[in-house]
Amino acid sequence: MALSYKTRRRLSLLVLLVGLPAYIGLAWYVVSLFERPSLWVELGVYVALGVVWALPLKAIFKGVGQADPDALPDDGSRRDGSRRDGS
Repeated sequence: MALSYKTRRRLSLLVLLVGLPAYIGLAWYVVSLFERPSLWVELGVYVALGVVWALPLKAIFKGVGQADPDALPDDGSRRDGSRRDGS
């Protein structure tokens, strides 16, 4: 099922404002359960976790920064060459 542009924009905003802080807190908590490793190991874990969260959500974020592909252009013309006013 393909998501519309508007749905992807809303989901990406929800993920960034709610999901990402929750994921950061969860990752921080999980790492704190173990005895503190060396600085480089800890940095590697945080970098890996920082990349892993985005992989399953790639489809949601893809193209969100672009203009809406389904929106009508400013000049009033449609993709098929007709105009909104019927001319």
